[in-house]
Amino acid sequence: MKVAVVGATGLVGTKMLQVLEERNFPVTELIPVASEKSVGKEVTFKGKPYKVVNADTAISMKPAVALFSAGGSTSLEWAPKFAEAGITVIDNSSAWRMDPTKKLVVPEINGDALTPEDKIIANPNCSTIQMVLVLEPLHKLYNINRVVVSTYQSVTGTGVKAVDQLMNERKGVEGPKAYAHTIDLNVIPQIDVFLENGYTKEEMKMVKETKKIMRDDNIKVTATTVRIPVMGGHSESVNIEFGKEFELADVRKSLETAPGLVVVDDPANAKYPMPKDAHERDEVFVGRIRRDESQDKTLNLWIVADNLRKGAATNAVQIAEYLHQQKWIS
Repeated sequence: MKVAVVGATGLVGTKMLQVLEERNFPVTELIPVASEKSVGKEVTFKGKPYKVVNADTAISMKPAVALFSAGGSTSLEWAPKFAEAGITVIDNSSAWRMDPTKKLVVPEINGDALTPEDKIIANPNCSTIQMVLVLEPLHKLYNINRVVVSTYQSVTGTGVKAVDQLMNERKGVEGPKAYAHTIDLNVIPQIDVFLENGYTKEEMKMVKETKKIMRDDNIKVTATTVRIPVMGGHSESVNIEFGKEFELADVRKSLETAPGLVVVDDPANAKYPMPKDAHERDEVFVGRIRRDESQDKTLNLWIVADNLRKGAATNAVQIAEYLHQQKWIS
């Protein structure tokens, strides 16, 4: 099928091309789309060069599906135009996530919510995706009341400019800054802008998106999101308060059998999830599984995933795979 990737020259767009190729998605013709300054450049897919076009040209070429990773303003402007042309849009920005008329999808959790009429489908925030994959099987068993999460997020979540800033600082070279502060040998407790309630947009995304994906407004979530100088992926320390009592052995079994998860939990041998081990992997890794001894029915664990893959590109491609399996796109 014809597949458009909007934002094909960016960090996530490039990863989308890689994931489409790795997963052997049935692409008969690739349509790479980017801003006017990139039009005419070439990207390579399955060893073949494709010229970058603008959005108008892409619509005229009538792809079956368009994977968007070009920022919220681009999505707000162009996703409806693609959808009006009958093209299914899977959007990686925050533009449509909390729109009540749009589905926010992690296929392993709520792919069943999709219908053939859904022409703009939202891909969740990277830090939310990896967390809800762990929460979902536990919620079914023990009814989650409250989640307290602190994140340790890779500079790749900001983009190429942030990666360059980290590498330049490490070399002692001056260059453009993605952050207001030094990131090398530092930790920045701010991701996105601050809101009136004192939380950042990233933190409130995790609060709101979790409820929507898991289809339960009763789950209470509070988040602190932090940028750290790593490359491989995002990490999260998560404290989960349940409505029911649990046994650790049953928790581990439920996580070991849940789709998309890998349990790495052998502290006696210093085995636990780390970003460097999640890099270029599609699975979400969970470990440090233990009771919170300060209160009943509460669990602590540690979650790691490659934010550019399952946190962005892979999840978007998995949504497209689901649509193709249902024969809604071809």
